[in-house]
Amino acid sequence: MTLRVVEWSTGTVGKHAIAGIDARPDLELVGVWVSDPAKVGRDAGELAGLGRELGVTATNDRDALLALNPDCIVHTAMTDDRIFEAIDDLIAFVEAGINVVSSGPVLLQFPQGILDRDLIERIEAAGRTGNASLHVNGIDPGFANDVLPLAMTSLSQRIDEVRCLEIADYSTYYQPVVMKTIFGFGQSMDETPMLLHPGVLSMGWGSVVRQVAAGLGLTLDEPLVERFDRVPAERDYSTVSVEIPQGSMAALHFEVVGQVNGVDRVVLEHYTRTHPDQCPDWPTPNEGDGCYRILVSGEPEMKVEFTHHGENGDHNVSGMIVTAMRLVNSVAAVVDAKPGLVTALDLPPVSGRGLVAGA
Repeated sequence: MTLRVVEWSTGTVGKHAIAGIDARPDLELVGVWVSDPAKVGRDAGELAGLGRELGVTATNDRDALLALNPDCIVHTAMTDDRIFEAIDDLIAFVEAGINVVSSGPVLLQFPQGILDRDLIERIEAAGRTGNASLHVNGIDPGFANDVLPLAMTSLSQRIDEVRCLEIADYSTYYQPVVMKTIFGFGQSMDETPMLLHPGVLSMGWGSVVRQVAAGLGLTLDEPLVERFDRVPAERDYSTVSVEIPQGSMAALHFEVVGQVNGVDRVVLEHYTRTHPDQCPDWPTPNEGDGCYRILVSGEPEMKVEFTHHGENGDHNVSGMIVTAMRLVNSVAAVVDAKPGLVTALDLPPVSGRGLVAGA
């Protein structure tokens, strides 16, 4: 059965989602939403950089897209700076009977213990009303620190700690709001960026810590523990998103930690550089400029390093692709899922079925 899909945004993730929807034989792109008036009326294939038209015209008419009654919305619009407004949007879609896979808000990846119970119940009630499901995922938070580490623990005899790391150079990551406003790169070291206010790290990445814990049957101490350290720039330089003056914030290491009886058991950790030569004492990928590394301490000791890069070699571009495709490839499973909010723990294995070249 072919599922009819609307893509919600054509930005750094959305354009790859359009390409992915077009590539899957079981999905049909029937609509595209854009926020930029200059994109209205343009063909989806053009906006996705496919070099050909798809016969689907972009619009900013929300009601017209909902009236198409698609089986699913692939929602990749920016949510980091409008979390609760975005949640209201997703609730409205599900309540209207449309399944949704979304890249954010990331706290919905596993909101138990993060979101107010009343808000979670609003989502569940919308699912019952519309008989539709909502799934939020991607690569991080997402596959690299929920499905992958839990799959590794299926090989364990004893587990002392599960640690999920992102180690990456963000110099080619084009997200000015994320880089400057949220992370604080290029800002004075005397300022506290949004991300480092108490509780914000746990809101952003606590969901994966809690999901791994739930998958392992752990009851965590409350609250989650947050640790971080920042590094100033040694000289002036630029990234694709922000200027980094000498002395301003240029690199960040943080941890979000789930403890049991005061002992670290599940850890989400990031080492984020904005220049490849920074912080030589920090961990580095075995190859390339970015990786996800999963460490399972116990018996046996296990390590998996997951790297990716696009055809142009840039891991930040391929990071957008894998985020998009985790959503696109999950559409059929989410359409078949129980109504309401579904997590990776609720879904069957998701694969790239139908995408093998020449098959």
